[in-house]
Amino acid sequence: MPATPAWPPRSTPRLFVNQPLAPGPLTVEGAPAHYLAQVMRLAPGDPVKLFDDRTGEWLATVAETKKRALLLDIGERLREREAVPDLWLCAAPLKKGRVDWVAEKACELGVARLQPVLTRRTVVDRVNTDRLRAHMIEAAEQCARTALPELSEPVTLAALLAGWPGERALFFADETGGAPALAAMRERPGPAALLVGPEGGFDAGERDAIRALPQAVGVTLGPRILRADTAAAAIVSVWMAVNGDW
Repeated sequence: MPATPAWPPRSTPRLFVNQPLAPGPLTVEGAPAHYLAQVMRLAPGDPVKLFDDRTGEWLATVAETKKRALLLDIGERLREREAVPDLWLCAAPLKKGRVDWVAEKACELGVARLQPVLTRRTVVDRVNTDRLRAHMIEAAEQCARTALPELSEPVTLAALLAGWPGERALFFADETGGAPALAAMRERPGPAALLVGPEGGFDAGERDAIRALPQAVGVTLGPRILRADTAAAAIVSVWMAVNGDW
């Protein structure tokens, strides 16, 4: 006998919905409706996976297609919202494109919170948090995530350090040298944050201020010079390998 096809199919589109989900009808409008109806060509009876960053992932089917909207029927819950390691990424904003990439990778790698930090050498004076959140949502949709990182409003480095919580370690990528990141993170388990500077790095005064914080640990990411966006992904990967869900 032929094998029963998997349901829902692996190709089922996923969509983030910014409201708590539960069994029953749901109307999707605007760009998501256009994507499902015009790009994915969904028709009544086709499946859609939905997640809301609150209750997990749900399976819905298309009940009706309209000119500018889709009516979905939400059925069973497929998964609970995933557990997320208690890790913050505090990163200086970069030029457009690179900062978008950092937001995507923060979501893919499982960061709980993304905190933009303004430093003296930051070349970007404004951060489009709506655009960054859109990139994180797209990454979550494509990578089967059921949780999104919290995206905080930008703060200055001085404000970040002044309000630092006592129980959270702060590993900062110090281009002038520090402890090997892998060894340092093994010695400091528990809630943590990772601090990565801008393209030009931290200046001497900023490094002194960071080092003065009792929870701060300067770390090195190896003998090679990394661009700021690469350093952000690398330091998150090291922490996840030691403390996360890898």
